[in-house]
Amino acid sequence: MKYVLVTGGVVSGLGKGVTASSIGLILKACGLRVTSIKIDPYLNTDAGTMSPFEHGEVFVLDDGGEVDLDLGNYERFLDIKLTRDNNITTGKIYQSVTDKERKGDYLGKTVQVVPHITDAIQEWIERVAVIPVDGEDGPADVCVIELGGTIGDIESMPFIEALGQFSYRVGAGNFCLIHVSLVPVLNVVGEQKTKPTQHSVRGLRSLGLTPNIIACRSTTALDDNVKEKLSRFCHVPVDNIITLYDVSNIWRVPLLLRDQKAHEAILKVLNLDGVAREPALGEWTSRAELCDMLHEPVRVAMVGKYTGLSDSYLSVLKALLHSSVACRRKLIVDWVPASDLEDETAKENPENYRSSWNLLKGADAVLVPGGFGDRGVEGKILAAKYARENRIPFLGICLGMQIAVIEYARSILGLQDANSTEFDPNTQNPCVIFMPEGSKTHMGGTMRLGSRRTYFQVRDSKSAKLYGNQSFLDERHRHRYEVNPDMVQQFEDAGLSFTGKDESGRRMEIVELPNHPYFIGIQFHPEFKSRPGKPSAVFLGLIAAACGQLESLLKKGEAVTNGFTNGTSVENVHQVGNGTTANGNGSFDGIYCNGNGVHV
Repeated sequence: MKYVLVTGGVVSGLGKGVTASSIGLILKACGLRVTSIKIDPYLNTDAGTMSPFEHGEVFVLDDGGEVDLDLGNYERFLDIKLTRDNNITTGKIYQSVTDKERKGDYLGKTVQVVPHITDAIQEWIERVAVIPVDGEDGPADVCVIELGGTIGDIESMPFIEALGQFSYRVGAGNFCLIHVSLVPVLNVVGEQKTKPTQHSVRGLRSLGLTPNIIACRSTTALDDNVKEKLSRFCHVPVDNIITLYDVSNIWRVPLLLRDQKAHEAILKVLNLDGVAREPALGEWTSRAELCDMLHEPVRVAMVGKYTGLSDSYLSVLKALLHSSVACRRKLIVDWVPASDLEDETAKENPENYRSSWNLLKGADAVLVPGGFGDRGVEGKILAAKYARENRIPFLGICLGMQIAVIEYARSILGLQDANSTEFDPNTQNPCVIFMPEGSKTHMGGTMRLGSRRTYFQVRDSKSAKLYGNQSFLDERHRHRYEVNPDMVQQFEDAGLSFTGKDESGRRMEIVELPNHPYFIGIQFHPEFKSRPGKPSAVFLGLIAAACGQLESLLKKGEAVTNGFTNGTSVENVHQVGNGTTANGNGSFDGIYCNGNGVHV
């Protein structure tokens, strides 16, 4: 097994996750089998109980693991299926060591960070690295490990010590360290400054790790004299200093690595240069080149609670993106804070109220993503009502499905106090209830999590057709509440169709309005399995409906169980307005926002 470690220096948010994903992709393009591990040096056992404002979205895996969003990047770039153990946290490591100590496995020894914690980290890496994640038998050829945080962080120290020992133990030729660092450009003099990277590498070396390759984040390509200076002071060959400068879209990052022959440097360090082929990135290159060529827009209103940080909905954005590309449209996402649609905001902040409603009314489609808590719920209900009454394509995910059911109960069934017991435990008409098997005392890992099977009940429904007329589908879940099965007949008698249910028939998975152009709610999270070139079926349906392409899509039968293949696809999200930018040219990997979202 060969290992590639990606570390970060100077500041956080340099894009280590995208860099690690791009490294994995280019090695895969060289004919190697690749797996990935993300190390998060926080004490949480997993990301499941963390607020999206703290750490971005919680990405859910097939096995129910609630993990860091970077594992979503790995899955999308490499088209693999990872496990919960591919995300290592300080909490998991310390828990495993403490459990062993309680059992007496250390035979009376004093349990210490070195060697017990550091040994546990190394054992975890070796165990997980051999788990197949690409559907083939046997271990991968290369494991790409990303160490979260920044070199010098106190919480990372046990991992750095463990990885230093690990690099020595696996030996030269089996371990490659890539250090991602910042080379800022001072506007006053326009000079690329190497000192931050020098200090970062010096700190890394003092901790027992020596970089083989330095990937420098900068606004522009590094000057030759800057590379030579870094080479001299950091003891890294000039050819092994790579510039990750700002590009128009995220798909150009692997091409930057390829064009600078980063793969050759990595393969040389790992003694694989005679084994691997030249990277085959033809489709990826086409995607990157087409990225800026989509001009006809499709506008989607994203009505959510966490619109202040677009990373909270990263997988949803990517799924919308994959679908808009398949429909050959430029995606424009308007962030609509759900609470701004409510009557209370009309009194307290009429300007925000008007602005949010104008965004909603100007959209070609409305999407209400998942979420927790009661803030903004009434605004989401109003958004669903607007889409239903005005025949605007609508997709509700998880909580978005539940609020669509609540709205229908209030507006069509006349149950004015209809609600979820999550928001009103005493409601007389509980449309959405707590799942019987859920825990009300423990939060972490107690939801309905991971891949579950949904069986179609109505074969002539839009959702069944979008999924290729399969009898069932497997999608990932993350929820504690569900539609009240005792009220289902009442809803169906009033025209609402529950077209997908679980194997028991009592858990509602998909709801549709048959007489609406496109009004679908889903209890699962299909965004987690959407891939470039293979977008999620229901996201594809939403965008197709917004573009007037749904009927032809359903007729052609081109939707398949896990998405849609439409030749070469591109990734090019545009979000309007004046949001904070990350790369100095007005975009985040081609993403623009309307002032409410920030993309890191």
